[in-house]
Amino acid sequence: MKYQKVQKQLDEREKLRKFRELDDAFAQALRQLDDPDSDFDIPTGPPVRSLAALEKDDADAKQEEQQHVQDHVFKQRFDALLSEYDLEHVDLAELIETFIACGLWQMDVVPGSEP
Repeated sequence: MKYQKVQKQLDEREKLRKFRELDDAFAQALRQLDDPDSDFDIPTGPPVRSLAALEKDDADAKQEEQQHVQDHVFKQRFDALLSEYDLEHVDLAELIETFIACGLWQMDVVPGSEP
C-alpha cells in the first residue's frame, strides 16, 4: 500500500482571511499608483501609441523617403542635362538671373506652372 500525503484543508475562515490580505495589498498598490506625490517608481516602458499615430508615422516616413528618392533622381537628371548641353552651374545661374532681370521669370515661381 502506498503512502498518500494528506493535504491540509484550509477552512473557509482561513481562505477568507488570505483573500482579504490579498485584496488589501492590491488596493494599497492601486492607491500608490494613483497618488501623484508617491515616490513609488514603476517602470512602465514606452508609452502606448494608437494605431492611427503609428500609421501616420509610417506614412510620414514613407513620404520622406519618397521625397529623398525624388530629390536624388532630380539631381541626377539635372546634372545629366548640364553635362549634355555642356553647361556649368555658374552658367545656368547666370541664365536664370537674366530671365528674372528681363521679367521673363518671377522669383520663387516655377516656370511653366502658371495658368
